[in-house]
Amino acid sequence: MAPKHIPMRTCVACRQTQPKRTLVRVVRTPEGQIVVDPTGKRAGRGAYLCRRRSCWELALKRGSLEHALKTTLSEEERAQLRAHMENMPEEAGVETAGQG
Repeated sequence: MAPKHIPMRTCVACRQTQPKRTLVRVVRTPEGQIVVDPTGKRAGRGAYLCRRRSCWELALKRGSLEHALKTTLSEEERAQLRAHMENMPEEAGVETAGQG
């Protein structure tokens, strides 16, 4: 029996490839809104970030999230993403299986 396929994605900040379910998806919806997508199924252009605050800070500072989403983030959108980021651990912790 073949091993089960695990979809992999790359964090736009640290460029590490990880299983899709361990990352957080940020989406630019067809309406142009930037939202965090906890289900990973929302329609639109997506970008993935690690569940670490350092990756979110780096992505917002360098503009790699904007580049991946092919848009410019407004101050309101940045504030929303920073608010989401505040609930994350500072650095890499042990990721628990089955999160998300």
